[in-house]
Order: sequence, then structure tokens, then C-alpha cells
Amino acid sequence: MKNKIKFAIVGCGYIGKRHATMIMDNPESKLVALCDIEPEESLELSPFKASFFSSITSLLESNLDFDVLCICTPNGLHAEHACLALDAGKHVVVEKPLALKKVECETLLYKALSASKQVFCVMQNRYSPPSVWLKNIIENHLLGDIFMVVINCFWNRDDRYYFKNGKKHVWKGTQDLDGGVLFTQFSHFIDITYWLFGDIKDIQGKFNDFTHNHSTEFEDSGSISFNFLKGGMGCLNYSTAIYNSNLESSITIIGSKGSVKVGGQYMNEVEYCNIENYSMPELPKGNSANDYGGYKGSANNHEYVFENVIDVLKGRKSINTNALEGLKVVDIIERIYNLRDRSCLKLIE
Repeated sequence: MKNKIKFAIVGCGYIGKRHATMIMDNPESKLVALCDIEPEESLELSPFKASFFSSITSLLESNLDFDVLCICTPNGLHAEHACLALDAGKHVVVEKPLALKKVECETLLYKALSASKQVFCVMQNRYSPPSVWLKNIIENHLLGDIFMVVINCFWNRDDRYYFKNGKKHVWKGTQDLDGGVLFTQFSHFIDITYWLFGDIKDIQGKFNDFTHNHSTEFEDSGSISFNFLKGGMGCLNYSTAIYNSNLESSITIIGSKGSVKVGGQYMNEVEYCNIENYSMPELPKGNSANDYGGYKGSANNHEYVFENVIDVLKGRKSINTNALEGLKVVDIIERIYNLRDRSCLKLIE
């Protein structure tokens, strides 16, 4: 097919390879370059036919013709790498989170607007059939006034995740490059909450590190309460201290005209639906979770992300998850973590 959208990828770990596969599988896209600081021969890149670069600088200075740079590097490098790509006149696809600080997102957003380039944030859980269904019933006010929203995210991330061959992982668990479990593990579910109900206020919380003192620089568990700006109250309970395997990711919504719960390990199953004068439709089957071997992650919906990227750049559709939405997720997490950090300071004092 002519006029294919050309992609390059920086960061060739599991997610980078997932991006590469999605690009190669789409007939309207072409993979032209891969980039990583690790040696090419150690990355198992043989399925992907593309030029290889050992730094983002050498890639962007190569004059190689491509349209979009996918940012699949550690969290703390997302903003820096996206800004370099925007300065070079490229659109960017940024894995979650967009950045680790709101101010970094603002800089990125300003550069994108100045360069008239798109920033696509990877929030693939929005494409899961239960998420699409929830969006529909909320937008059509089928639940009436929203009273309460409860989000539970209980996953396993033990030494299988934070260590490899007996050695601590280079960036996972660090404050500067990982940022914390709300950024790395649970930002998808904060995004779903923001997507459905908007911004939050009056945040309160408790935090603890039950099993990760030796492996991370931050807490593994928290319980957060808040109010929605649009009305109603909510809470987020999260932990990566769950024994052996993921337990659940769920959202329970209580409204004046009904209640629903979407659960399962990855917020992928409608477990309860009782709405006034409403019959639950049969939803399409969703994709399985991303499988990382010793642990699993969110829904494997990257194909829809890349379909949207191509549709937007070809002028067929509007962007599904833009930089401003990515900024709001970072803003909410930053406000939660500011509360955590103030609590730690009081303990020290």
C-alpha cells in the first residue's frame, strides 16, 4: 500500500517489541527504525526488519524518513524523548505515563502545539469492551446521579518483576525512572476513572510498603478517597503486594438509577449490572492481558492504539487519547503522591 505511515521505536523491551509487532501487522504502517542503548544482538530483534540505532540522538540526526516516534523507554525518560522527537518534527506515541511530572507534560504539550504535531498517549484499556460499555452508559446518564465509585487494583509484583538473574533491575522500582506503582502499574485505571467521571478534589490517603522495602524506593499499597468535581465520591485501593499472582482490577459504580461492577483481573468482566429499565447487552469478546511470563499486565489492545494513530494522521478520525488527557492522569497521580510525600515528612519530623 502506498503512503504508509512510517514508524520508529525508541526502547526495545517487551512493550517496544509489542509496538513493532502492531506496526508490522498493520497494512497502512511501516517500521523503519529501532533504537536502544543495549547492543542489537542482545535484544532478539530478528523478527523486525528495520535500521538499528544505539541512541535517540543518532536516530533523529540520521535524516531517516519517518513520521512517528514511539516512546517505549523507562517512565522517567518519556517526556525528554518525546520533546526531542517533537523538536525534530515527528509525531509521537508515548507509552503510559506521559511523564512523571505535570510540568514536564506542560512542556511537551507546548512543543506539540508549537510544532503542529500529535502526541498519542497509550491508554489501551479504553478499548476493552466493558470500558466502552461503561462510557456509553455514563454518557447517556443511565445510572442517574453518581453517588459512589470504588476502584480496586490488587496485583502481584514481586522479585520476579524487580530482579533478573539475582540482580536488581536497572530502572524498575526507582523513583526517578519508575516513579511508583500508580504510574507503572495502575495509571490505566486512573485514566479510565478520569475518562468516565472527570477530575477529582479533596484527596485523602494512607500508604504503606508491606513487601517491597528491599526492591523499590516507594510504597506498594495505598487507600485513597476523594470527591469528583462533577459530584459524587470515590476511592482507590491499590497494592502490588498480592501473593503470587494478580487478584483483581475492578470498578464499582453506584448511582441513583442503578449499580454496576466491572471486575476480573484486568477490569475486563462485567460482574454486576442492575439498572432501571435496562437489559445488559452481550458485549464483544475482549483481548487477553499482556503476558510477561512471571506476571501479567493490562489488556492487550495496542492494535487499536495504532489504528487510531494511522486514522488521525490520514485525516479520517480524531485522536482518542491526547496529550491533555495524558497530562491530567499525571496531574492526578502527582497530587496523590504529594499527599504521600507530605505524610512521610511528618513521620520524619
